[in-house]
Amino acid sequence: MSMSRPGSFEKWRDNVASKISSSPPWNSIGYQKALFLYDLLWFDCEKLMQDVRGKAIAQQVIRSAGSISANMEEGYGRGFGKDYVRFLGYSLGSARETQGWYFRSSHLLSKDIVAHRCALLDEIIALLVTIIKQQKGKS
Repeated sequence: MSMSRPGSFEKWRDNVASKISSSPPWNSIGYQKALFLYDLLWFDCEKLMQDVRGKAIAQQVIRSAGSISANMEEGYGRGFGKDYVRFLGYSLGSARETQGWYFRSSHLLSKDIVAHRCALLDEIIALLVTIIKQQKGKS
């Protein structure tokens, strides 16, 4: 299966399969951006996998970046309240970890790529923090 590199977030979002874009978590821009990040990571790993040190980073960043959206999905599936907030907290931790792995990859990925991914993660982190605060305020 051949994949093309995602362009802008908006172009990528317009081409997401309807099975995903019609699912309840899709209503969260943070979830959308977490999935976008993971698609970008797919191509970043091509570069990381060319170096033995990059392979170790790739394994970690794949796990942590995938965990961001996966925990949002699991939390959403459990309804709102304490369980939802707990899984969003896991997503938040994974987003911060992913940012750390991108920083560690700066010897292998271009400065522009690292800066873009970290800025995208800043957005995801801010959105998660906001949702967590809102949810905690409701309980």
